[in-house]
Amino acid sequence: MFCTAVAAQDTLPKFTVLNRGKDRIVVSWTNNYGQKIRQLSVQRSFDSLKNFKTIMTLPDPTVPQNGYVDSKATTAHMFYRLYILLDSGRYLFSSSRRPVVDNSVTVVTPPVNKPVKNIIPVDSIAKEQAANVVERIIFVKKRDTLIGGIPESSLKKFRDSISFTTRDTIFMKTADTLVIRNFIAKEIYKPSRFVYTEKDGNIRIALPEAKRKKYAVRFFEEDDSETFEVKHVTDTVIILDKSNFVHSGWFNFELYEDGKLKEKHKLFVPKSF
Repeated sequence: MFCTAVAAQDTLPKFTVLNRGKDRIVVSWTNNYGQKIRQLSVQRSFDSLKNFKTIMTLPDPTVPQNGYVDSKATTAHMFYRLYILLDSGRYLFSSSRRPVVDNSVTVVTPPVNKPVKNIIPVDSIAKEQAANVVERIIFVKKRDTLIGGIPESSLKKFRDSISFTTRDTIFMKTADTLVIRNFIAKEIYKPSRFVYTEKDGNIRIALPEAKRKKYAVRFFEEDDSETFEVKHVTDTVIILDKSNFVHSGWFNFELYEDGKLKEKHKLFVPKSF
C-alpha cells in the first residue's frame, strides 16, 4: 500500500529516537536479526545508565521495520534504550539515546488516482519541526505497527483513497493515530450439485445421466489420503451412509465422467448422535 524511497533507519542494536513535540517521542529501528529475535522491549529512564523501565514489549519483534510512539513522556530529555533477546538465549541492551530531530527526506505514496503529497515515514516524522512547520501530524498504523505519518490537511484525501480504492478498514484510534486493517475475504462454501450432504447427514450422489455415462467418485481426507471409492455409479441417485466415512469432518472428493475429471470439490460429514 505504501512505496518508500530514501529510507534510512538504524539497524539493531542501533535505533533512532525523534522528538515530535508535545512530549511525543518516536522510537524506530530496522531489524537485521530476522527471525532470530525472540523479544524486543523499549525502555526509558531519566538517567543514561540506570533506572530504565520497560514501557513497551513488541508483540512481534521479527517485523523488519518497526517503531513505537511514546506519548506519555514527561519531558523530551528522557533517555531510551532497547532490550533484545535472541532465540539462542543471548540478550543485549542497546546504547541509551536522547530524542533528536532527523532531517532525512523520504516520500511515501498511497494507492490513489491523485497521490496524496507530503506523507512522512516513521524515520522522518520530525522533519516538520526542522522546517518550522506547525501543522499537526497524524500517525498511520497497520494493526500495531507504526508505518508513517500524514499532515492533518491531507487526512481526508488519504482516508478517501483507502475507503474508495480498497476494501480495507480505516479508523481513528486516538486523536492523532489512524489505524488501517487489511480486508480478509471469508471463504464461502457452495455445495456441489452432484455430491452433497443431506439433512440427515448421509451423502447423496445425484447423476441424471448415470444410465448412459460411466461415473466414479473418489473420497479423500483433507490431507489427500484416499478414504474409499465408488467405482461404478449406475443409478441416477445413490445414498451413502455417513458411517462409511469413519469420522465426522471435511472430506474432499473427485467426480469422474467417462474416465475424465468432471468435478473436484468437498463436503462435510456431521457427527452421529
